[in-house]
Amino acid sequence: MDNSRRRTVTGSRFLNFTLENESYCLEILKVKELMGMTEITPLPQTPAFIRGVINLRGQIIPIIDLRLKFSLEFKPYHKRTTIIVVEVEIEEDTLLLGLVVDSIQEVIAIPEEKINHIPYINSRVRAEYIRGVADTPEGMKIVLDVLKILSDEEFVELRNMAPQAAPIQGEKA
Repeated sequence: MDNSRRRTVTGSRFLNFTLENESYCLEILKVKELMGMTEITPLPQTPAFIRGVINLRGQIIPIIDLRLKFSLEFKPYHKRTTIIVVEVEIEEDTLLLGLVVDSIQEVIAIPEEKINHIPYINSRVRAEYIRGVADTPEGMKIVLDVLKILSDEEFVELRNMAPQAAPIQGEKA
C-alpha cells in the first residue's frame, strides 16, 4: 500500500453526527469516547451553551451543547442525544470536552482532497467553526474544526473551571 493511500485510510476518518437535521463531521482522532446523555451539573455564571460538567470515571468534563453554541434552538435531550468526548490541546495542556449532539450516524472516510475549504458556507453554523465541506456518496457533510468551536478565551475559561469543580456525588457516568 502506498503512502498516499495509507494516509487516506488512517488519517481521514470522521465521526458523522447530526444537529437540526444537518450532517456534520469531526476528525475521529480527536474523539475519545461516545456516551449517552447523563445528568449534567450546571455551573453558575457561564454562557448558556456551557451546560455544566459531568464526572466521567473521576474526571470532571465540561459539557458544551453544540445546538446552543451554534445559535440553534434548544431541544430537550432524548434517547439518541449523545455526548462526544473530545480531546483538545490548549497551550500545551490537554482538556477533555463533551459535545452534545442530536445523534451519531457513523464513522466515514473522507480523503483530504475531498474537503473543500469554502470561506462562506450557507449553513446555520458560523464559517469560522468549519474546516470545509465534503461531497460524499452519502451526501454533503460539514466538517467541523474542533479547535475552532470555542474561542481562545472560552477554552481558557473551560480549562480553569474543570479542575476547580468538585467531584459530583451519585451521578451516572
